[in-house]
Amino acid sequence: MRIRGYPYKPVWMALLTALGYWTVRGGWLAISWALLASAAAADPGSVPSGQTGASLWHYGAYLDVGYVVNANFPENHLWRNRATAARHNEFAPNMALAYVRKDTTESSRWGMELGVQGGYDSERFAFLQGEREVGGADTLRHIHRANVSYLAPVGKGLTITAGLFNSLIGYESLYAKDNVNYTRSWIADNTPYMMFGVNAKYPVTDKLTVAGFIVNGYYHLSHPNDQPSYGGQWAYKATPQLTLTQTVYGGPDQTNTALQFWRFYANHIVEWKGDNLTFAASYDIGTENIADRPGHPRAFVMGGNVVARWHVTGPWALAVRPEFYWDRNGRWTGSEQFVKAVTSTIEYRIPYKWTNTTLRLEHRWDESTGAGGGFFRRGEVQPGVLSLTPNQHLVLLGILWTFDSP
Repeated sequence: MRIRGYPYKPVWMALLTALGYWTVRGGWLAISWALLASAAAADPGSVPSGQTGASLWHYGAYLDVGYVVNANFPENHLWRNRATAARHNEFAPNMALAYVRKDTTESSRWGMELGVQGGYDSERFAFLQGEREVGGADTLRHIHRANVSYLAPVGKGLTITAGLFNSLIGYESLYAKDNVNYTRSWIADNTPYMMFGVNAKYPVTDKLTVAGFIVNGYYHLSHPNDQPSYGGQWAYKATPQLTLTQTVYGGPDQTNTALQFWRFYANHIVEWKGDNLTFAASYDIGTENIADRPGHPRAFVMGGNVVARWHVTGPWALAVRPEFYWDRNGRWTGSEQFVKAVTSTIEYRIPYKWTNTTLRLEHRWDESTGAGGGFFRRGEVQPGVLSLTPNQHLVLLGILWTFDSP
C-alpha cells in the first residue's frame, strides 16, 4: 500500500499495518486477536483492587428482525436509495450481532472491542452509491468493531482508540436497539456508522470534551485512494440535561486527491435528555467538487431532523421524528432529490434477566421529489425497469432481542 503525498508515510504505514489494515489479504482477524490478547494479558483488569463482583469485561448478543409493509408493493421488494431496513414486504433478518468489550479505568488502562455481525443491514452501510470498495469488503462488513484503547495518564485522562470504532459523526446508530425509531433517518444512512483509524478524546473540563481522529476515509470500506482523512469534535454539557456537539470532517474521497476535490462535512447535534423525555435536533451539511464530471461541479448535501421520545409508563414509549434531506447532485444517495419524512413509533419492552425484547410498531411517510427523486412501486416502465412514485408509506413491526452481561 502506498500513501501518496502523506508526509509521515512510514509512521502511518506502520500504524495501519499494526492495526490489521491488511484484512484484505486475509490476516486481519489474526492480527486483531493478537493485539487484543496482548492488551488483556498486559492489563487484565477483571476485578479492580478492593472490589468484588465488578467486571470491566462485557459481552452480549443482538438480533433484529422485521417485516415492513410498503404500500407501493415494489416488485423488487426494495426501498430505493437506502442502506438499512431496505427489504420490504418480506420477513427480513436485518441484523445479528455478538460482541465482547473491556472498559478502561485508571487501575486498568487497556481496553478493547471485538464483534461480528450479519444481516441485510450489514450489506451497504459502509460506502456511498457508486464508490469503489476496498478488497474483501463482502467479508469485512461482518466486523462490528475491532479496536484497542488506552487511557493515558495525561491530565484528566487521554483516551486513545485504534482500529475499527464507532463513528464520531451522527446521532443514530447502525443498530436499531440504540435508536428511538426502528428505521434510521436519511442523514444517518448517508454518514459513516463506523470509522477505521485512530481517535483521541480528552475531557478539558467536567463540561467540555474534545476529540480528534485520523481515518482511512469517509466510509471505512470505500477505497478511492490511499490517503487518510481528518476530523475533530467538541461536546459541551451546558446543563445536566443539555448537550451540544459538533463534529467536522475533511479528506480526499475521490481518485483525484487534490485539495480542491476534498470532501468536507459537518454534523451538529443538540440533545436534551430528561428522566422520561428526550429531544434531539441534528443538522448536517457536506460539500465537495466532483472531479470526474465536466466543469467539476460543486456537490452539496444537507439534512436535518428532530427526534422526540416519551417514556409513557412501564414498558411503553412513544417516539416521533420529522426530517428533511437534500442531495442536490445525487452524490450521497445516488439520486438528485429532496426528501421529507415523518416517522412515528410505539415501543413495548419486555425485560427478562439479562435480556430485553423490544417490540416496535412504526409508521413512516417519505416524499422524494427532484430530478432523480421517487420510490419503487408495482409495475414496470419497460422490461426490468420499475416505475417510480414520489410518496411512500411504510408500516412495520420490528422485534429486537438483546442479551447483555451485567
